[in-house]
Amino acid sequence: MTSRMKTLLAACFATLMGASLALAPTTAEAQGRVRIKDIADFEGVRQNILVGYGLVVGLNGTGDTINNSPFTQQSLIGMLERLGVNTRDIANTLRTKNVAAVMVTSTLPAFARQGTRIDVNVGALGDATSLQGGTLLVTPLLGADGEVYAVAQGPMAIGGFSASGQAASVTRGTPTGGRVSNGAIVERELGFELAALQSVNLTLRNPDFTTARRVAQAINAFAGGPVARPRDPGTVILVAPPGRQNDIVGFLTDIEQLQVQPDQQARVVIDEKSGTIVMGENVRISTVAIAQGNLTIRITETPQVSQPNPFSTTGTTTTVNRTDIQVDDGTGRRLAVLPGSVTLQELVNGLNALGITPRDMITILQAIKAAGALQAEIAVM
Repeated sequence: MTSRMKTLLAACFATLMGASLALAPTTAEAQGRVRIKDIADFEGVRQNILVGYGLVVGLNGTGDTINNSPFTQQSLIGMLERLGVNTRDIANTLRTKNVAAVMVTSTLPAFARQGTRIDVNVGALGDATSLQGGTLLVTPLLGADGEVYAVAQGPMAIGGFSASGQAASVTRGTPTGGRVSNGAIVERELGFELAALQSVNLTLRNPDFTTARRVAQAINAFAGGPVARPRDPGTVILVAPPGRQNDIVGFLTDIEQLQVQPDQQARVVIDEKSGTIVMGENVRISTVAIAQGNLTIRITETPQVSQPNPFSTTGTTTTVNRTDIQVDDGTGRRLAVLPGSVTLQELVNGLNALGITPRDMITILQAIKAAGALQAEIAVM
């Protein structure tokens, strides 16, 4: 190989490397990218909530008290009548403790076909103490439209237990709730044909103008044409391109694997009940001075016993009160200045330097917002 050829090959290699580095995203950008399927949902690809009312039998004396649960008594009588057993004449004498009324809930997956089995959750409705060892009887599961979409039945598995004696008892988990794996059979299908659609709405889980535009741009770059456009901050309209109209499922499969970098609004979320604070990456703060101090008064009572001298006939034993009062007025905590446009990490470090607790930080953040120095939205849960 001549020196001229070596020079040309080296130049070509350098050009290719430079082009690949220019096209490759930076480390920060690559870390911030997520798949479209993780931030958006396709129209029609959704679950549906099911609910039903039924009876659990076979309990070891831990079921409902019939006298205290009239709905259990009525359900038991109705079930026995459907099976050809008349118990209305002796309804007042029923004393069984092996039956419990329960609510059954489940979720119907998208595109579930007839005969598909789904899991169901069971929870006691009356005063049953445990559902351990019980069997759920045939229970229709209804949708929001009142139609029956599945039927549940089967032995239960609970995630807790309870045991008691004459003077003590112990409970672990929740023995009044359980689960029946593959306990329901789908009886009705939802009439939705995804393959027949020519356009699909893509719904963002966190609506945002910038994110919607980036999703549309990523899809158009992949399809090689304007097949997607944002309709609003939460919806992107997707039209199947020519050649993929008969393969809408395959086209959506390719779309959901595309990666975009979602944008987020600067927001501070505060939970007053637990003292939890969550701040977004884009939270910024203008120049502000902060001083924080609490007045803490601690009173300690240590009573002491005073006794007379040995063999004394005049003194008596008495209790002498001893009170210790300590006051902490926050002396030593100074005014701290946070410069403008600090990052989230600098903001947290500055607040932690004041030695404040999360609940005090909530008050400080609200005060900074009231002063107009916090460039973010505060959402109180």
